[in-house]
Parts: sequence; C-alpha cells; structure tokens
Amino acid sequence: MIEDKNPQRTSIENLGEFGLIDYLTKNVEITQDSTNKGIGDDAAVIKHTESTVVTTDMLVEGIHFDLSYVPLKHLGYKAVMVNLSDIYAMNAVATQITVSIAMSNRFPVEAVEELYDGIKLACKIYNVDLIGGDTTASQTGLVISVTAIGEQKADDIIYRSGAGDGDLLVVTGDVGAAYMGLQILEREKAVYKANPNSQPDIEAYSYLLERQLKPEARKDLAKLLSDLEVKPTSMIDLSDGLSSEIIHLCKHSEIGMKVYEEKIPLDPTVITACEEFNLDSTTIALSGGEDYEILFTVKQEDFPKIKANPSLSIIGHAVPQNEGIHLITRSGEQVAIKAMGWNSFKD
Repeated sequence: MIEDKNPQRTSIENLGEFGLIDYLTKNVEITQDSTNKGIGDDAAVIKHTESTVVTTDMLVEGIHFDLSYVPLKHLGYKAVMVNLSDIYAMNAVATQITVSIAMSNRFPVEAVEELYDGIKLACKIYNVDLIGGDTTASQTGLVISVTAIGEQKADDIIYRSGAGDGDLLVVTGDVGAAYMGLQILEREKAVYKANPNSQPDIEAYSYLLERQLKPEARKDLAKLLSDLEVKPTSMIDLSDGLSSEIIHLCKHSEIGMKVYEEKIPLDPTVITACEEFNLDSTTIALSGGEDYEILFTVKQEDFPKIKANPSLSIIGHAVPQNEGIHLITRSGEQVAIKAMGWNSFKD
C-alpha cells in the first residue's frame, strides 16, 4: 500500500462548528418511519408506537482506544456497535442514534469525515437513523459519545432481572477474540516502536483483529429466538467480560450460577493466540471484554429448541442464590467466579 506523504488537511477552524456539522451530515439519509424530524432543528422528533429504549456509551482516547493502530473509520463503526449491542440486549429494535464528539485541533476535517464514514456505514448496515448530536473542542484528544434509541413492546423487553433457578445460561457466538486482538495490536505497536522499519505479519490474526477493531452487534438474535419460539428470561450484552456479566445477571436476578469450562465457546484462533502469549484461554474467555455477544437465560423446557443451534452455546445453569457463582473446571473442580472484566477506573 502506497502511503500519501502529503494528505489533504483542512483545519476545522476554517469551517467552524456549524460548517463542520453541515459538512458531516449533508448526505445523512432517514429510513425509519418513527423519525419525524432528524438533523436540522433544535431537537430531533421521533414517534415510537411501543416502549422506547435508550442507552448511552462514551469512548475516550487513551482509555478506550489508541489511534496509533485504530483506524478512524473502524472507530466510528465500533462506537455505534457498542451502543446498538445494549439495545439488542434488551430484545429491542434499534431505530435512531445521536453522536457527539469532542476533538483537539490536531484533527483535520478529513479525519473527522473518516470517523463519520464509519458511523454512517454502521447506520446503513443496521438500518438506524443518525438524527443529531454535538461537536465541541477538546484539549486532550478525541471523545465520542453515542446515544442509541430503540423500541419494543413492553411485554417483550428482556431485563437482567428475570432469570430463575434452573434456567439455562446461553451465549451467542464465541468469546475472548476481541481481547486477544487487542494483545496482537499492542504487541505490534511495541515492535514498531523498537524498530519502525519492521513490517507487521498479522494475516494469521485477521479474525482476532476484526473482533477488536470492527465488532458486530447481535441484531440477528431477536429474530433467531423468535423463529425458535424461545423467549429469554434475562439478557445482558458482553462488553466488560463474561465473568462480570454473569455476576451482573445473577445479582439482578438474585440467583447463583454454575458455568462449565468445557462449554465456553472459543474460536481456535483464540486458543492458538493464548498459547503464543502464554495465557490461559479460559481466563481470557472470562475476563476479556468487548466481544459484544449476548448472554441470556432460558427456561429448561426450551433446551430442545436451542441445543443444536450453531450460533448458541449453553454454558451453564442457574442455582439458588445461596449456592454462589462458580466455574466447574474440566477436572470437576468448583471455582468461585469473580468480576475480572474491564474497569475503566482501574489503574
């Protein structure tokens, strides 16, 4: 790939805040019937016929992402996925988002446009409307705050608090890949710092890198479960790590849980990378974050409906709260599960 040594750089100051907003949103399309008014007024107007579901997440440079190896287009896409995942974890349909960004003057207009290209691509693929937001200056770096809005019938919204004793614990997809993708990126960054002339050899890690840089929210789950005629009793998305989310679900549902090590779904590339980094794959599966899969519980009578589905793995079952939350190892040992996932306030 030939690098442009003189990329075009247009100062944001030349456009001003309102000019920048107009520039970034000039081709935004509205596709949702519930969007009565999008960008262009003091506030957007939406009209949902069902219950409205709202979530907000913030991504901060140096805390949640490193621009030395995260492309801005991927970052914009991921910022949307982080929020849509929470909507889907409520068994709701995502309909709109707002995006607010704060950036320092080191970012030219072209860089912000690249970020918004990722945001717009996510909106197009997941059929959500970009209906507003804000831009402002930052003295430290880039901050992205996205609010996602969705809707669902009140009776069909799934909370963290509905699981009961005996319910089966199910997870979509596989876990741990995003964390190992981050380890690859951090290693290559260190190699580059030591020798800027080195060329990274990362083709073998493409799946891990994609899971870290361009995750996909589980929009498909609601239809999958509906087709199977299965209604979860509780649900949560995997953003902070499997162990943390299991504990959240158990706390809100007032239950305990037995999770079986041999049932946790791991992609073969995760196992290989863990061996390369001398890491325990089960530990990574439990503590690694940013998978954006969905963890949920179902009644035992739904077992025949989901047992053979390749997108779903039954990894445990609920027990009375006083029995605690434990991992059953391959050797049959019972180990207490502790919250080992992502904590942005931890040094």
